[in-house]
Amino acid sequence: MKLTGKKALITGGNSGIGLATAQLFVEEGAEVAITGRDQKTLDDAVALLGPKAHAYRADVTDAPARKQLFERLANDFGKLDIVFANAGISGKTPTGTADESVFENIIRINLTGAFLTANSAAPLLNDGGSIIFNASVHNYLGQPGMAAYAASKGGLRSMARSIAADLAPRGIRVNVVSPGATKTPIWHRGQRAKASAEESGKLAAFVASMIPLERWGEAQEIAKAVLFLASDDSSYVNAIELLVDGGLNGAPMGSPRTRG
Repeated sequence: MKLTGKKALITGGNSGIGLATAQLFVEEGAEVAITGRDQKTLDDAVALLGPKAHAYRADVTDAPARKQLFERLANDFGKLDIVFANAGISGKTPTGTADESVFENIIRINLTGAFLTANSAAPLLNDGGSIIFNASVHNYLGQPGMAAYAASKGGLRSMARSIAADLAPRGIRVNVVSPGATKTPIWHRGQRAKASAEESGKLAAFVASMIPLERWGEAQEIAKAVLFLASDDSSYVNAIELLVDGGLNGAPMGSPRTRG
């Protein structure tokens, strides 16, 4: 097992990629702390993950709640070896009609929250530990209406490099995983929740047609990439972005829609 004896923190570990990563970490021998804002999904996650998982209801963008969270982690875990700053939201911010509060909330949760997580976790991290940020292929796509989300995820990529430099003297590696289209609950929230099954199916097929591997990713496939960055398998990998997108960015002309 790759993470025997390790202690990990996963923000947003109660669903989607975070939950899949927590499952894999537990299977690989880690003790895992997961955070989220919804108590029911946290309870459900712990029931699924078993006794090596511990849930904490917290919003890392709220200063008092964050302070309390890391005090509890220090008491319950002592030290950490791995931090996966995964918590995030999406949302539409079309230029010219965007709601200012929506833009600011996306940045606050996805970018500011990730930094504050790393900032608060750093004193608890053992030397030689690992921090992983969850970004997105929206760093590159230039999709209409996604300015705030793209900015937040591109910001994570740039921010990780500086944090890697800050923590290099302690041997703490800082990397980024950037998923492409992935089957997670986030695709059924917001405006998408109102879509019919037929509309959802058409969207899913359209997205798949733009990916060289011709399919969406599974949350478990992203989790395996996070495991690589968290484990000693990547002991000399630092300050990089690992794209896990089925070739969307690396070989866009290889997709079914473009290769003829």
